[in-house]
Amino acid sequence: RVRTGETIHVDGIVLTGNSTIDESMLTGEPLAVEKKAGDLVTGGTHNRFGTFTMKALHVGADTALARIVGLVREAQASKPPIARLVDLIAGYFAVAVIVLAALVAVFWIWMGAPHYLAFVAAMSVLVIACPCAMGLATPLSLMLGVGIAAKNGIFVRNSEAMERMAKATVLVFDKTGTLTQGQMVLAATHTVKGVAEDRLLALAAALEKGSEHPLAEAIITAAKEQRVKLPKVSHFQALPGYGVSGEVEGSHVLLGNSRLMRKNKVNMKPLAEMVQTAEAGGGTLVFVAVDGKPVGVLAVQDQPKADAKEAVAGLKAQGLRIEMLTGDRTSAAEATAKVLGIEHVFAELLPEDKFAHIEALRAQGHVVAMVGDGLNDAPALSKADIGVAVGSGTDVAVASAGIVLTGGALLPLVKAVVLSRATSRNIKQNLFSAFIYNVIAIPVAAGALYPLTGQMLSPVIASAAMALSLITVVTNATRLRKLS
Repeated sequence: RVRTGETIHVDGIVLTGNSTIDESMLTGEPLAVEKKAGDLVTGGTHNRFGTFTMKALHVGADTALARIVGLVREAQASKPPIARLVDLIAGYFAVAVIVLAALVAVFWIWMGAPHYLAFVAAMSVLVIACPCAMGLATPLSLMLGVGIAAKNGIFVRNSEAMERMAKATVLVFDKTGTLTQGQMVLAATHTVKGVAEDRLLALAAALEKGSEHPLAEAIITAAKEQRVKLPKVSHFQALPGYGVSGEVEGSHVLLGNSRLMRKNKVNMKPLAEMVQTAEAGGGTLVFVAVDGKPVGVLAVQDQPKADAKEAVAGLKAQGLRIEMLTGDRTSAAEATAKVLGIEHVFAELLPEDKFAHIEALRAQGHVVAMVGDGLNDAPALSKADIGVAVGSGTDVAVASAGIVLTGGALLPLVKAVVLSRATSRNIKQNLFSAFIYNVIAIPVAAGALYPLTGQMLSPVIASAAMALSLITVVTNATRLRKLS
């Protein structure tokens, strides 16, 4: 038996009773789901309202929650370690230079040059060669890039995350709690002729008063914000799976979904146009009828974050393909996507579906970045080339990501992309300058110009050239500060 307020511990099926269950842990959908006999329930979800008995179908490692954890582990284990080509080259470079210096000395002695000239050539090669510049080219730029990111509310877990973000071609968003606020609010009220909007809101809030249902909370909050005076309610009755009813000022009031209206034979034709308008906005509809006649409909929905539209536009400007993956209803997902300017929408997905979608994108050759905030996003965050978690999200989501936005805002994500690409360019510039320097400097130090000038390069000049190479790399890296 599962009572009100309890967490469901295993996957199973409802045998008797009715309830409203918060499945946001699994689907990301903030709206609680009505359950009745014969419906499946998932371990880890929260029973918001009602009591029921259930039969366990999956326990332990077979539960949906355990499978999610397994997917996270699988994705993390499948990521190969980063092979630092530059570090590998730098590791052998010093040995190669020592061997090269010895060979240079032997060459000049074999050519009949004085021993001191052979010694000068060997010393110049040792001094002018600069593995330091090659070794510093990557970590110095990354250190500055990561530091600048932190100043902008972007926590980068490791350098690999920064490097991969620079190569991203597709950026996939979760919807609820990531692009949206994750909290249901009253978006619109539609009334029939002769009924004021504040009257409709007063009736709805009066009936919903004291309820913990997300829809009820949104309606009651709106009534408080608009300072609507609530009438007294008598003969209140909760109708699981339908809504509520009660007597208000001598009138019988019904509040709930369309099934409740049909069950009580309420004529819905006067609300047809309003319903079409409200559904286009992607909201969840709450109908109100007084004495068997419809008086209006309330649209409740999860609103996009204030900076979400600007962030999406900024990411598009960087040439990224933007997609939305969500467990929410298709209508709600498409409505949010339309507002934010996202063309590619995939709705009603389970965590396994998101995981598979990311896997498919990678198989197509895309470098995928995934942005999410919930437990249901953790597998996809781990499977993506780079996972980005909203800092206000769950601990599992944050732990699965390579980059964490420390606040709930999304604009720092644009900064993260710009900064990662600038850092990548800076690293390439440093490596190029260090490589070209050594390609030119080492032959000169070895005496390549001796036949023309009759002189070997002085070790003093060689040391100055080596220092100049380091200065060049450091100076170029500090240009990243312009992005702070």
